[in-house]
Amino acid sequence: QVQLVESGGGLVQAGGSLRLSCAASGSFFRINAMGWYRQAPGKQRELVARISSGGSTNYADSVKGRFTISRDNAKNTVYLQMNNLKPEDTAVYSCNAVGIVSAVSTFDRWGQGTQVTVSS
Repeated sequence: QVQLVESGGGLVQAGGSLRLSCAASGSFFRINAMGWYRQAPGKQRELVARISSGGSTNYADSVKGRFTISRDNAKNTVYLQMNNLKPEDTAVYSCNAVGIVSAVSTFDRWGQGTQVTVSS
């Protein structure tokens, strides 16, 4: 019913930048929020940034001032601009979307993930 496709990951040197994109497609009534999460090997998955359809945002303390989340509601797409990347940002970044399919159904969908590797 809902599919998420991420792009923009890759290898970058410390201090560099990357921009991740996540596009939602399928059959649904409304996306209430979209966000980015990351998981490094041996680590728990954590919230990086999240944005509601109304524009409210939330960031992990470790990325505040460096990362910016934005969205294009018309295109059901969320972006994560990552600046001043650090080696500790290395992880698989996954997109998440939560919303409404119908009056009796909601969804909580995850993308396949995209690798971000920051070299020192």
